[in-house]
Amino acid sequence: MSDRIVMRVGESLVAGGPPGTAAEPEVAIGQMDGPMGSAFANLLGDQVKGHSRVLALLNTDVMVRPPTLCVSKVTVDDVRYTNILMGTVQYATAMGVLDAVRSGDIPKDKADELGIIVSVWLNPGIVDVENLDHQILFDIHRKATWQAINKAMAYQPSIDWLLANQDKVVHKYFEKGLKGE
Repeated sequence: MSDRIVMRVGESLVAGGPPGTAAEPEVAIGQMDGPMGSAFANLLGDQVKGHSRVLALLNTDVMVRPPTLCVSKVTVDDVRYTNILMGTVQYATAMGVLDAVRSGDIPKDKADELGIIVSVWLNPGIVDVENLDHQILFDIHRKATWQAINKAMAYQPSIDWLLANQDKVVHKYFEKGLKGE
């Protein structure tokens, strides 16, 4: 059996903080010499207005490993939103990736071979939050990134769990729609 990580996919939702601080990243992880490398290079080189792709950084010019690309799910057209996304959330994403390496979810010896694409959710309403607590926002996005990577690498939820719970789990926004909310 090969120890190659061709592509793993995961997601996470961490909420419960002040309004606008929830995080819902989706990740794809894989070897850079395969389909993941092609996807990574295409996203990095084909920038789209309002949906800039940036590397996850600890600080300007300090990229994490595995190389990680942050892709905004929201059209970015506000300076404050940009500063929060490309500051607090980008940093939190970078720290979540390193947490995943430190915990062993991502093998340390593969840090130079893998690439990660993180589709980042930052609520557009964050620009209207007065006295935004950047530490809480950071902590939530860091945890969500690590959880998404953990789930991707562990193939969670498993197909057995999904089949056993298929009729027990109801999407919360579908449920709200049924209630007329």
